[in-house]
Amino acid sequence: MDKDRIEGAARTAKGTIKETAGKLMGDTKMEAEGKAEKAAGKVQNTVGGAKDAARDALKE
Repeated sequence: MDKDRIEGAARTAKGTIKETAGKLMGDTKMEAEGKAEKAAGKVQNTVGGAKDAARDALKE
C-alpha cells in the first residue's frame, strides 16, 4: 500500500473531524477548512491508489 493512500485516509479523517467541530461550534471558517482538507485527503488517497495500481500492473 502506497504511503499516499495512508496519509490521504488520515487527512480525510482529520478534515471530517475539523468540519464537524466547525459545524458544532458555528465556526464557518473551521468548517470550510475541514471540507478542504477532506477533499485534499481524498485526492491524495486516489493518487496513492493509482500508484498502487501502476506498481501492480508492472509486476504482472
